[in-house]
Amino acid sequence: MRIKVKLIISIVLFLVAFLYYQNNKLSITRINIKSSKVPNEFCGSIILHLSDFHNKKLGNSHDKLVEVVKKVKPDLIVFTGDLIDSRLYNEHIAITLLEQITKIAPVYYVTGNHEWRSGKYGRLKKKIEKCNVTILDDKYHKINRGNDSIYIIGFDDPRKYSRKYKDYIQFKIKVEDLMNEIEADKFKILLSHRPELFSLYCSQNIDLVFSGHAHGGQVRLPFIGGLFSPHQGLFPQYTSGTYKQGNTRMIVSRGIGNSSVAPQRIFNKPEIVIVKVMRK
Repeated sequence: MRIKVKLIISIVLFLVAFLYYQNNKLSITRINIKSSKVPNEFCGSIILHLSDFHNKKLGNSHDKLVEVVKKVKPDLIVFTGDLIDSRLYNEHIAITLLEQITKIAPVYYVTGNHEWRSGKYGRLKKKIEKCNVTILDDKYHKINRGNDSIYIIGFDDPRKYSRKYKDYIQFKIKVEDLMNEIEADKFKILLSHRPELFSLYCSQNIDLVFSGHAHGGQVRLPFIGGLFSPHQGLFPQYTSGTYKQGNTRMIVSRGIGNSSVAPQRIFNKPEIVIVKVMRK
């Protein structure tokens, strides 16, 4: 009997440790992107990608995450939505992180569906702006270095326009209208929360897309990948890594935190993505 009790206790302790490790051990993914449209002044630029924070806290006052960001020394930090969780709303945790990383590099941000679902984004937006974060809410920003320039573009999550998550009509119109204002021959970076809209991004000749939302498929299995993603369903197509169609590449982050609906990651640790942009 004692042996059985010890075995059960050992199994329980192992499972607790395993699940904690899966949710809290930060992984770093490095990706090189090459394009003939990358200007000389921007060749070798480092972009650090964060997504789906969901009030996550890694270490005391985010020290683990901030330490990694400092070591990377990025030229830009991009954040692709779900800074907070709408069901367990806590803006203080998110703002504390932004206050720290904006001291390291310029931060560009777009909303996710949770910002709009919370009903509190108006208040949150003012606090984000106070952190000196550039909010790309259906806007673009031209970044100049010497005689060269690139565009960074961002769109609010479609949840802004409709409670029906598959109603992307207004979002599509907004994307097409804004892209008509941008110089076609320039290297263009897009921040947009939803990876399932990859074909729309490709149709606009975007060079590099950063996205999130899928949480890596929540549970990942060898040779299969992610098992489930919001708005993609079972065995989703876009969950993690790089996807290419024509001249457009999309990088999907597995994210940092979890939503309150799916609080556990399995074989799918929190992720920071580091992208080096090179001239082809």
